[in-house]
Amino acid sequence: MGGSCLTELKITDIGPSNWQRACFVPTKADALVVAFRKWLRKYSGGQVNFGTKYSGLLPPSPPKEQLVDRYRSHVLNCNSCRVAVKGLKALEVALQVISVASIGIIAAIKQGMMSMATKSVVVSMAVLCFAASMWLSHFIYKTFYFHDYNHALR
Repeated sequence: MGGSCLTELKITDIGPSNWQRACFVPTKADALVVAFRKWLRKYSGGQVNFGTKYSGLLPPSPPKEQLVDRYRSHVLNCNSCRVAVKGLKALEVALQVISVASIGIIAAIKQGMMSMATKSVVVSMAVLCFAASMWLSHFIYKTFYFHDYNHALR
């Protein structure tokens, strides 16, 4: 469940008149939330009366991946981010190609054509390129697609 849904469930459990016990609103940025809740309490008893049209139960919360999906909510609409993702994915593929090509070249070269030190350098470069591509893949995913985190644990 998303944080907003959890807060609404807490407010439902303790009652709309005690909403301050369900939320912590310490900053000036929260002043509008506090003012809205006061207005809601003054003019409608703390909640909107929908009559019998709704059951009063909150709808099920979508999966967390859908709630904080950065790609569909931002990246698709932001030209800078779209270009960045495209460039970083191209770099990721290039690193993988360099890694595989380096190993292929070492395997294809005849014995004695390349010194052992040179082979070691090329293999090390291939391993580093592959590791960099894996790190970059993780970076792209958490930066532009989905990064799971819990504000309470930070």
